[in-house]
Formats: sequence, structure tokens, C-alpha cells
Amino acid sequence: MPEFLTSVFGAPAIAPQAVALRLVAALALGAVVAWIYRHSRDTSDGSPTFPATLVLLSVLIAMVTQVIGDNVARAFSLVGALSIVRFRTVVRDTQDTAYVIFAVVIGMGVGAGAPWVAGIGLVVVGVASWAMRPAALALNPGLRFTLTMRVGLGLDLETVLGSALDSQLLTRHLQSIGTTRQGTSIDVIYDAVLKSGCSPDELVKALYRLDDVHAVELRRTPDPEV
Repeated sequence: MPEFLTSVFGAPAIAPQAVALRLVAALALGAVVAWIYRHSRDTSDGSPTFPATLVLLSVLIAMVTQVIGDNVARAFSLVGALSIVRFRTVVRDTQDTAYVIFAVVIGMGVGAGAPWVAGIGLVVVGVASWAMRPAALALNPGLRFTLTMRVGLGLDLETVLGSALDSQLLTRHLQSIGTTRQGTSIDVIYDAVLKSGCSPDELVKALYRLDDVHAVELRRTPDPEV
């Protein structure tokens, strides 16, 4: 650092090369956190920017940790400065909150110069997340469809569709429902995962056999990017 800047800002406590190395390490480990999230969580109804947020959060926390260092006064100052930040998006699941904390801890470990803590934690939490992933991802990873049906108005959906859907689907979540054809029928949209051994055409044929089902559309949901 030039002498005139040193007199103003003081000599850096950590060499710039070490800072850059730690931030790159935080970036790499944050990417691993995002990869674990994509492959152990159902991301079909989540925010597409959440994995990228985990990566950036790891890098930012590593930066904050190096700025704070051992200075208690600086830590309190940063807490006060960051308290003005408000997040309006509600985390959809408590496990997503755990991944946010996961990214924060990884960034803190790397920024504090304890990469082994971050690395070992990454392995342990990654294994635990993979072991506890939802059954739908474990049995049929990526085999997800958007199922759209048009049925008669005034009918109980579970009575009409329940048995046919449960015989073919591993999981199903109602995404939306609304009237159509001037209120004479309703469109129902499910996020669905097929059972192992079942095929899309078998599901469509089974639904078409029902008298109250007027139309069926099954569309493959794109797999999340790796």
C-alpha cells in the first residue's frame, strides 16, 4: 500500500494475497453448499436465485469476518450498519434457513483462517443432508412433471382423482386451481413425481378413463442446473 494511504487507513492486518485466497476458497466452498442444496432439497417451488445467494453469502461473510478480525468495537459497528438491511422474501422452509446458516458458518470459518473447520463441516453437513433428503428425490431424482387437468365443476377432487393419482404418483402437490369455460369446469395443476416403474402415458390413460376428466396435459419439469 502506498505510504500516503497507509497513513490514512493503516497497514492491513492480513496480506492482500491471503485475503484473495480466502475469498476464492469461500467462493469454492459456497458453490459446494449450493450444489448440496440443489441435490438434497426439492427446488421445484423455491426461488431459482437461492443457490446463488448461498454462494454469495459465503463470500460476503468471509469478507466481513476479515474486516472485523479481533476488533470488538468494529464488530459492534458492523452489526449496527448491517441492521438496516431488510429481507422481504420469506424463507419457504426451515431447512432452507439451515442452509443459510450453513453458508454463513462456512464463510466465517474461511474468513477467520480456519479452513479445516469449514471443510470438515462441509463434509459432515453434506452427508447428513444427502441422507435426509426427501424420499421423492431419493427414489426418483429429477423425474418431476407438471400435471394439468380439466374436470367438471362442483366435484370433490380427492373423490374423483385421488385413487388414480395415488396409484401412479409418488408425491403430488396442488399448485393452482381455477375456473374455465365460463365457469362450467375447473383447471387443476399439480406438481407431481411418478412412482418408479410407472410411465407418463400410463398416467394419462388412467386419468382419461375417468368420466369427469375432460383434458389432461403432462409436462416434464426441467431438472435443476448442476
